Amino acid sequence: MKARKGGRFRSSFKLKQKGIEVVGEWKTVQIDPNLFAEEEFRDIVCLEELTEYKLVSSSKVGKVKEKKRKAESASEDGNEEVEEPVVPPKKKKKNKVKTDKGNTPNAAEIDVLVDKQAKCNEVIEKLNCEDHGHVTETMSSRKDTPKKKKKKVSKKKASQAQETLPSVGASKKGKNWTTEVLSASTDQKADVSAWKDLFVPEPVLQALSYLGFSAPTPIQALALPSAIRDNMDVLGAAETGSGKTLAFAIPMIHSVLQWQKSNNSTTRNDSVSKESHQHHDETRWENEDEAEKVTHQQIEDSGDEDDASFTTGCVKVLENVEFDSDDETRTVDSHKKRPLLGLVLTPTRELAVQVKHHIDAVAKFTGIKTAILVGGMAAQKQERVLNRKPEIVIATPGRLWELVKERHPHLSNLRQLRCLVIDEADRMVEKGHFLELSQLLEILNDSQYNPRRQTFVFSATLTLVHQTPTRVLQKKNAKKMDKKTKLELLMEKVGIKGKPKVIDLTRKEATVETLTETRIHCNTNEKDYYLYYFLLQYPGRTMVFANSIDCVKRLSSLLTILNCDPLPLHANMHQKQRLKNLERFAERESCVLLTTDVAARGLDIPNVQHVIHYQVPRTSELYVHRSGRTARAASEGLSLLLIGPEDLINFRKIYKTLEKSEELPFFPVDTKCMTSIKERMNLARQIEKAEFFNSRAKQHNSWLQQAAEALEIDLDDDMLMGKKASEQEESQKQKMLKGMKKQLKHMLSQPLFKVLMKTKYPTQSGRLLLPQTSVGISALGAVSKKQAKKKKSIK
Repeated sequence: MKARKGGRFRSSFKLKQKGIEVVGEWKTVQIDPNLFAEEEFRDIVCLEELTEYKLVSSSKVGKVKEKKRKAESASEDGNEEVEEPVVPPKKKKKNKVKTDKGNTPNAAEIDVLVDKQAKCNEVIEKLNCEDHGHVTETMSSRKDTPKKKKKKVSKKKASQAQETLPSVGASKKGKNWTTEVLSASTDQKADVSAWKDLFVPEPVLQALSYLGFSAPTPIQALALPSAIRDNMDVLGAAETGSGKTLAFAIPMIHSVLQWQKSNNSTTRNDSVSKESHQHHDETRWENEDEAEKVTHQQIEDSGDEDDASFTTGCVKVLENVEFDSDDETRTVDSHKKRPLLGLVLTPTRELAVQVKHHIDAVAKFTGIKTAILVGGMAAQKQERVLNRKPEIVIATPGRLWELVKERHPHLSNLRQLRCLVIDEADRMVEKGHFLELSQLLEILNDSQYNPRRQTFVFSATLTLVHQTPTRVLQKKNAKKMDKKTKLELLMEKVGIKGKPKVIDLTRKEATVETLTETRIHCNTNEKDYYLYYFLLQYPGRTMVFANSIDCVKRLSSLLTILNCDPLPLHANMHQKQRLKNLERFAERESCVLLTTDVAARGLDIPNVQHVIHYQVPRTSELYVHRSGRTARAASEGLSLLLIGPEDLINFRKIYKTLEKSEELPFFPVDTKCMTSIKERMNLARQIEKAEFFNSRAKQHNSWLQQAAEALEIDLDDDMLMGKKASEQEESQKQKMLKGMKKQLKHMLSQPLFKVLMKTKYPTQSGRLLLPQTSVGISALGAVSKKQAKKKKSIK
């Protein structure tokens, strides 16, 4: 009831046609307790309905509201001060702020708008239902008795201010995979004295303290002084999970702050005064593009970077009405006043999203705005975000080049660019990949060249060199590739003209010390058995990498049939679904992410315990980056290679390039339960094969039939896939499939890892003495146990 009316009010406000005037009161609706048995209603607090109201002209409502609010503004100053920590101040009414910035009536009008947001948000924010109920009442009935209602709201909000924000914050935190890493230490702020010698700006130090980053990592300690004090270009190679993002983010923020200082104070003050509004606009755009549906969870997710913005739902309507026209009037001259100062290029969309969250977290107290430009999301929305003139842009080369070609005003003057970052650079400049990047670099180093620009190039495999094959070396102009030659080629491609600071913190093996690497040799058709065995025996957060999308799809349907609930991630998926699956993977303690190499680089997903290479990667770099998703930031992790006969060539290449001194240990497998594992997997394969064939045949045949109908021709039965089966045959197939599913369901209900009993006799206490099960042992524990046994036997 309330939801419907809320929606009706929102649309009417947007079209500037009608408003609601409350005559009666909101009344509580009794809720049937049985409803709470369904999970969808677990967060509901209350339901209210309004039966007595009038529809009035919105222009009339606006006039009455303005007069009454101005008259009462003086008396309500105290109330607004109480409300300030609860609702974001000066965020929604840009036009008003321009005309009379410091006046009290302006504050009152903003408050009215906040009330309107609360009305729209009431449906979405169910957790705060009571609070929002009163806010709605205030908004609706402000024409008649605004004074009384306002007092009620202020009292209510003053008492609930401290309760509401933490609960909303908690629900936000679970939404994005970066939030656990960037979670603020609310109890006490970290001591950041270790950062002060690295010339880190004061607002950034404040953010680092808030985030709990007490000391810099080695790559940060070496890169920051050269970048900030000496203004040098930096080439950084450090192992995965070593904090490379902040090593380029902090110097970039420092550079933007220096530019703002050097420019006239009016420009700087203008950008700071509007920061909160702009930042909120970005989060609104992110919310529209990344979230799953318009639910209260989605809306809360949009506030990842903005702690106060828990009334996001209504902002969408208000800002669309008021700011679209504003965007149109902006000219190229205004973009010259606030140019693009920092550009970060990443190979994947997910990495771009993550880098944005990290930069936003560190730039929290600076007023710097960031924007993200990636494929798979609406280009029009990204253009609108660029119209807000963000100082820093994080992008993938394809979408950025598309907008540069369209001559977007904010991207037209790249001559003023102060910082250029190429993350995962070795992948970005690979021959045959990212054609758009080479075109961008050509522009940046030719027509749009800025001699004062700093360039940062980072990767975990920047200095990893492959041994050149002898057949290549025998050619006339062949060069033997070493670290120096590789870096010189990279500098030439990127356009670094001076002498950069080169930092190489990678080990000879390229992987992290805390990573335990293991392998299983098996036939290709046995890989499914060992994968299923591992997932059942060692539950936890596991990433499974495959070389092809088809393989990921097949494994996804197989493991779904076996009730493993996998989350797929590959380039053919819709971008929203990709982000949603990453978020779900980060939320669940025990979960499987089936992915291609799209998730191999840069993603900092917390507490990934295992990485399984279902297919051996084609290059050493990919192996290092895949394995680097676990054992991050000094924590332990396990990497398991499933090596089939066709994988041996790639495995030997990797082994040779990484110069492994010892052979990889074999992963211990309990052969006793492999028989039942094979039974389950073989049955699941049959089901998967039948379902896949049926769905493919249906899809093919329906397309043919539609085409035939459109062309008004008859179809031959020979053209249909699988031939036209009779009803009897079809029902028989369905019966067989149903029987197989039933059999598999029975198998899955049986315990797989049975504990062998030494005796069947009860003890004096009447209980059976059970031997300790091996199920509780972790995968790392099992490997170390086997190695310890091996050492003992050698002695």
